[in-house]
Amino acid sequence: MSHLTDEARAAFRDAQPKIVSGEDSLEAIVAANPGRRSVLKNGLLGLSVLPMLGALAACDDDDDDSTPAPTPTPTPTPTPTPTPSYGINFTSVAINTNDTVTVPSGYTVDVLLKAGDLVEAGTAFANGTFPTSVSQTAAWAGGNHDGMEYFELTGTDANTGGLLAINFELPDYNILFSSGSYNASTATADQKAIALSAVGIAVVEVTKGTDGKFAVKAGSKYNKRYSGNTDYRVGGPAAGVLPGTIRGMLNNCSSGRTPWGTYLTCEETTNNYLDPTQPNTSYGWVVEIDPFQELAPATKRTALGRFSHENVAHMTDANNRVAFYMGDDSTPGCVYKFVPDRAFSSSNRAANTDLLDYGTLYVARFNADGTGEWRPLVQGQHGLVVGAQDPGNVSQSTTPPTPTTVNFTNQADVLVNTQSAARVAGGTIMDRPEWITVAPNKQAIFVTLTNNSGRRVTDAADPRVTNLHGHILKFRENGDSPLANAFTWEIFLLAGNPSLAEDNLKGNISGDYFSSPDGIRIDPQGRLWVQTDHNLTGNAGTLNGAATNMTGAFGNNSMYYIDQTSKQSKRFLVGPAGCEITGIAYTPDLKNFFINIQHPTGNWPVAGQLPRSSTIVVRRTDGQPVGN
Repeated sequence: MSHLTDEARAAFRDAQPKIVSGEDSLEAIVAANPGRRSVLKNGLLGLSVLPMLGALAACDDDDDDSTPAPTPTPTPTPTPTPTPSYGINFTSVAINTNDTVTVPSGYTVDVLLKAGDLVEAGTAFANGTFPTSVSQTAAWAGGNHDGMEYFELTGTDANTGGLLAINFELPDYNILFSSGSYNASTATADQKAIALSAVGIAVVEVTKGTDGKFAVKAGSKYNKRYSGNTDYRVGGPAAGVLPGTIRGMLNNCSSGRTPWGTYLTCEETTNNYLDPTQPNTSYGWVVEIDPFQELAPATKRTALGRFSHENVAHMTDANNRVAFYMGDDSTPGCVYKFVPDRAFSSSNRAANTDLLDYGTLYVARFNADGTGEWRPLVQGQHGLVVGAQDPGNVSQSTTPPTPTTVNFTNQADVLVNTQSAARVAGGTIMDRPEWITVAPNKQAIFVTLTNNSGRRVTDAADPRVTNLHGHILKFRENGDSPLANAFTWEIFLLAGNPSLAEDNLKGNISGDYFSSPDGIRIDPQGRLWVQTDHNLTGNAGTLNGAATNMTGAFGNNSMYYIDQTSKQSKRFLVGPAGCEITGIAYTPDLKNFFINIQHPTGNWPVAGQLPRSSTIVVRRTDGQPVGN
């Protein structure tokens, strides 16, 4: 969650997708051996035709012709395609405060989609002008680009084209209003509509040109905006207590995907702070959207609970059972998983349309001995009854708050009040759990705990008071199964700067240090990437005898590779002034990384124009996979 979002919420608190999963997915197979893509594409015929033709030419039944048949020229042995290297060999970039995207030598950065660029047909943003009607901004890419996912298109080489679904967390107000700001209490109806048009998501088709650069394919039938002005269907157990149709989604932070090829976008707010006239209970849900526009309309899936959703990661098993892992980016919040009641279909996408409406939501409890358990959030279990006592946020004060009474009369009550239900059931309240990622071998799940400066009472999983810099936690399901009821866990690392004077702010990072881990993803080669979101002007501690802010201690926000065994950290990318680094997606060959630059404040991405949040593509100039 951007610190800008924190401030905005303060007052209110024909193509067919591939149905794949885990290490058996085409993405993972091709990433492991990209040469297989050409075999899959061209088939075996090309390997056998020439020898067959040669044999036919050598056959001649004319006995009178004494001229010997010429000896066929041997087919040259093709030079084998070099096996791509997925080793991490780049040289770390230095901490800096430059107003540009800094990447290692041998890499290049291309800007793909800026706030205000066209997604659908219309008139794009023009620097020096401001829109007067939502009819213009409805076609634009929204602002504060965040989580995203890349989807393959049948009939298209996924390494040169596909669909990119991108979240927009918050408007880039500086390109919408001449004041550069927005006040929901005084905004006109037109201004509200304009602001709401700049949140939500976009689906765009992207293609790679002959120059190696990706671009949005204008006019594609897949290009589509879903915004704070769109109507959404409601599904699941809480549908009966909510409006049948909900106007808008917003604060679309990070994201996820399903094994059947739909996009999961996460509302990281439990109210509509852009239009407070809307009921709070309409927000705080996971929204399922089919980027191919084939299945159900965009639907808020209430079975996954209502809280400040950050992202969704999933784990599958051999029987097509699946679990979806989620973090509540609240101060503090809990870690959850949702297990549908039945297996997903790998052959019929439509059979999965309502899969996320039926299942069990669990909250994680991290025990001090390194074990953990998943407690079902089911009405009637674990104290979720009428007259339940919610202990509140016990981590934020050495004086426990006074418990409040909550009535859980049915499952809808549990889901609408998930945060309270989690505390009643004994879930561990964590230091802002944000992204979660599942290793391809299913033996590790990582969750970023970004920070919690207000923590006053610690526990084993959240060991630091005044946790300014956050940490990363690792856990493993018993039996490596998504259906497990228990797990083991450890603290993977504590973020911080070893030069800070305060012991609890130093951290234990080996290599390039950082603060406030947020985005995290393990790619199909098992490589762990982490992105940061520290408030650049926020307090970082004491450095060289004087108080310093985050910029002084850590520079601009950045992105890292971390070795899962040695825990060695290498700084891969540093963003421009004022920004957060977020969003990770990639082509299957891992040669193109899509990354989002959120709320820059300087002179980027276009010199001489207003700064704009943007999606970029990072690639090597020699065509090798990212990481070399």
